[in-house]
Amino acid sequence: MAALSLATAATAQDVAITNARIIVGSGQVIDSGTIVVRGGRIVSVTAGAASTTGLRVIDAKGMSAMPGFVDSHKHVSNGENAAGQARLLLEAGYTTVLAGGGQADTNIALRDRIDKGEFIGPRIIPSGQINLRQTPAEARAAVQALAAKGIKHTGEIALTPEPGPTPAEIDVLKAIVDEARKAGVQVNVHAVSSPAMVAAIDAGVTRLVHIPNKDFTTYDQAERVAQTGSIVAGAIAFGAPYIDRLSPAPAQVQWPRDNSTRFRDGKPWPETISGANRDAKGRAVGTEGGYSLVNARRIWDADTTRQLISYSTDQNATDLVVLEHELKSYSVMFSMSDIHRIIGPNAARYVGMADQIGTLETGKLADIILLDGDPTLNIYEMLKTKLVLKEGRVVIDKR
Repeated sequence: MAALSLATAATAQDVAITNARIIVGSGQVIDSGTIVVRGGRIVSVTAGAASTTGLRVIDAKGMSAMPGFVDSHKHVSNGENAAGQARLLLEAGYTTVLAGGGQADTNIALRDRIDKGEFIGPRIIPSGQINLRQTPAEARAAVQALAAKGIKHTGEIALTPEPGPTPAEIDVLKAIVDEARKAGVQVNVHAVSSPAMVAAIDAGVTRLVHIPNKDFTTYDQAERVAQTGSIVAGAIAFGAPYIDRLSPAPAQVQWPRDNSTRFRDGKPWPETISGANRDAKGRAVGTEGGYSLVNARRIWDADTTRQLISYSTDQNATDLVVLEHELKSYSVMFSMSDIHRIIGPNAARYVGMADQIGTLETGKLADIILLDGDPTLNIYEMLKTKLVLKEGRVVIDKR
């Protein structure tokens, strides 16, 4: 069945999903159960059958129900391809995306177009840019300007990775953190080396964009993340080459299946990235992927609550391809249960919506996806989204 029209998608909010394998997101799995949704929120999640009187019944027929995926840092566009990108995000299983870069007004406009029903798409959480090349007073004013627009997140604020942030950067960052705390704005910092990550944490930042990919994180540095209750948005596949894929690239992308390493657009690695990682003889060493994998696990193991790593992609390639690429890297270091936690409740925590999304539990928004497979087995079963509900409304139906 093709994706539903907007008029149809806007109707059914009171539904029951029956005969589903339910991946709650917190580690619990119900082999066969029922999810009841009223008014766009989950009112019950039970094993076996439940009363469905007065509800639209969706028979999952053994498919798996999961919380809609949450991307806690992705660059999205409000340009001419906005509707197409938004649909692809939904079709891949994403129901919430933190717009990690770009201008505040552009991100707000994209959110509003989706919310008003101009086209379907995931929940967009807008952010706004603040740079460090200004005075502390100017930075404080920039935070207040975001707050006045209703923006609750800064875009990624880039710190110098090597040899590390300058004192001037840290002074401005501390002003941003202080003002943001007063204004209720979350500060998201792009820190791609371990020194930059720790410097950001020491400045009061608790939301880090990207696992460090320039060096190996020490045990002590990982402990700093845990001690401060910080969380790092992954993108751990950055640096890992695209080689073989199961998910299809769109027809307009010429992506040869020739077993050669390629960048996320299917082309050879750009010099702007390879050049930053060369040995003494000028050879591109491609070490970011290895650093990211080890650092992700080290940070993960620094705290028994397993809340320190979030899911993010930071990419603009076709979303199903990106999802597969990211999950391949996660599967090297994490169990399937870990991955479900990272892309669900942990990512929800990162974006400040842990009480609303990320798990299939009573009281939460009914952001639910049905997958034609068993995601407890391997990451490829997470690439089979067939139906998407966003706040109880069916927005994608490809059964």
